Amino acid sequence: MRPTREHATSNGQTYMVTSSTWGRRALFSRDVWAKLLIDTLYHYRGSAYLLHDFVVMPDHIHVILTPKTSLEKAVQFIKGGFSYRAKKELGSNLEVWQKGFSDHRIRDASDYRIHQIYIQQNPVRRHLCEMAEEYPCSSARPGFDLDPAPQWLKPVALDEPHAARLEGVPFQNDALFGAPEGAPFQSKIASANAKIAPTGPKNKTA
Repeated sequence: MRPTREHATSNGQTYMVTSSTWGRRALFSRDVWAKLLIDTLYHYRGSAYLLHDFVVMPDHIHVILTPKTSLEKAVQFIKGGFSYRAKKELGSNLEVWQKGFSDHRIRDASDYRIHQIYIQQNPVRRHLCEMAEEYPCSSARPGFDLDPAPQWLKPVALDEPHAARLEGVPFQNDALFGAPEGAPFQSKIASANAKIAPTGPKNKTA
C-alpha cells in the first residue's frame, strides 16, 4: 500500500523534486525556454514554496523547495505555470512535461547537503560545463536570490570547492549521475551509508 502523502501545509518539510520533459526532449537546451522556466520558478517563489536550489537541465529539472501548500500543488504551479506561459509567450503547442514527478523528503542537514551538491554538480557530470558556477541555469551560478534552508536543515559549511568534496559521496559515479531522472540514486545512498538512509523517489502525479 502506498504511504499517505504528507501535506506540506502541516509538516513544513523540504523536498528535492525532479520532473522530466515529455519524451525526454531537450526543450530546455534553448535559452528562451530555460530562462522562462527559471522565471516561472521565481514567479511562484514565496507564495507556493520557498526556493532553496535548482538546476534546469536540457530535458529535466531538479528543485529543492519547501512547499507552503501541498507538494503536489507546488509542483503543479511550476509545471502548469510554465506550460501555460510557453503556449502564451513562446507560441508553443508542444506537450512539455512527462506526467508525474519524483520527490525525496530531506531528512537532515547531511541529506540536504548531499542533494544540494548533486543538483549543483549535475551539469558538470553531464559535461555541460567545467565548474558548477559556470552553468547559467543553475542556482550554483552567482546572482540568484535563494531562500535559506530551514533552520533545522542548515547545511554543513564547506571550506573547499564542491567538486573536491564529492570524493566521499556514495552516489558519485557516472551511471548514477547519468540516470534519466537523477533521483533514483537514493537507494544507492541507503545501501552505501546507513546513517543517511534516504528513501527512494516517489512518483507522483502533477
